[in-house]
Amino acid sequence: MNEAERREIQEAIDAADEALYHLYSARKYLNSAGNWGLLDIFGGGLISGLIKHGKMSDAENEIEKAKYALQKFSKELRDISGYSSIHIDDFLTIADFIFDGVLTDFWVQSKINKAKDQCDEAIIQVDTIRTELRSKIN
Repeated sequence: MNEAERREIQEAIDAADEALYHLYSARKYLNSAGNWGLLDIFGGGLISGLIKHGKMSDAENEIEKAKYALQKFSKELRDISGYSSIHIDDFLTIADFIFDGVLTDFWVQSKINKAKDQCDEAIIQVDTIRTELRSKIN
């Protein structure tokens, strides 16, 4: 492996690390929102609802950052022989759950759970590719 190939792989690994950072952060906020959502379902009241929506907003911000980082990761992968890119279309729908208007607590909870599942899938996919890339330069 020449130095240019090694550099391209390292750039992809760095992009994967950034994407994973934001994915894990989003997952943390989604977990918290889900916990507050359960409290809200079982009569938590105004305060728990406000905290839940705050955590959802934090998660959406991290998801937006993760989407950008995943696009960068996908671009970096195209520079490496044997990798065309990653399929991020499914993940791009996570941030489409904008919570405006009056929504039922159960509906919101199901959206949070779906987003957590999609986040987990993206984490697995990026982490798997990152591990493969690391093995190439070690």
